[in-house]
Amino acid sequence: MSESVVSAREPNAGPRVAILLSTYNGAKFLAEQIDSLLRQTYSNWILLVRDDGSTDATVAILADYASRYPQKVHRVEDDSANRGASGSFSLLCEYVQGNKEALGLERVVACFCDQDDVWSETKIEAGVSALLRAEAGDKSKPVIVHSDLRVVDEELVMIAPSFARYQGLETERRRFANLAISNLVTGCTALFNEALLDLALPIPKRAIMHDWWFAMSAAAFGELVYLPEPSIDYRQHGANTIGAKPHRLGEDTQTGFVARVLRLERNAHLVEVAIQAREFARHFSGRLTPQQRLALWLCSKMRTQNPLLQRTYYRLARRC
Repeated sequence: MSESVVSAREPNAGPRVAILLSTYNGAKFLAEQIDSLLRQTYSNWILLVRDDGSTDATVAILADYASRYPQKVHRVEDDSANRGASGSFSLLCEYVQGNKEALGLERVVACFCDQDDVWSETKIEAGVSALLRAEAGDKSKPVIVHSDLRVVDEELVMIAPSFARYQGLETERRRFANLAISNLVTGCTALFNEALLDLALPIPKRAIMHDWWFAMSAAAFGELVYLPEPSIDYRQHGANTIGAKPHRLGEDTQTGFVARVLRLERNAHLVEVAIQAREFARHFSGRLTPQQRLALWLCSKMRTQNPLLQRTYYRLARRC
């Protein structure tokens, strides 16, 4: 059956989706998240879950779901060393890449999943449909689909209906240079194809986060697709790895983030951006356009110890 149309009436018409979940001491909310996966209108998926060294009841919860849903829940067993979020998701990406046939995947279509959120019932269906439209039959085109989120508290009470507005994200700034400076892709919303997976792996240790590396790779060589309809209840609690932070009233991204950058002090985050940019340029040497190389060069110069020069390189990179 053709992959070009995916609907709730034909929930298995499209490709099988690998949901990549890394857990760590997530017992409090984990069952609620997995239950939301089981309610998806798009039912052609498999959950690949790796625990990152939990000491609470997380492993027991995963074992219970794996025993009750053996065709849906696949536990990735390894040394269970704590690798951190980016390292654990990187391992899951490499696992699905190397075990495609054993997992029943004709090709890899995968998405990242956090342990403490709740997915809308149509999240996968909407993501797969958008992915197939972007590919337009060309599976060699690297594509990532991401969406807005609803920001909620521990009890799923609404804090903000739009994560993008809550954080002041400029979702229209989608050029490669913009992605090299600031990530727009919230990993737990992302769905991507095999072409992007093969392109982005291996994720280097100098990448700030796995989702940012994937977003830069898609922006450089393929396409980012943004869905403004929120697909996830993004739960905020005391143990969030990153979380949502509101921008101040009346302060947009440019006058907020840029104002912080332009202070006469060295910005530590921009140093991390510079290191990642340099690694991206090294990793994809020879494949980048002159404009992309220029953007990465400008970003890499933000490692400078001179705050005035750092802000100058930042402004130039934004215009690239």
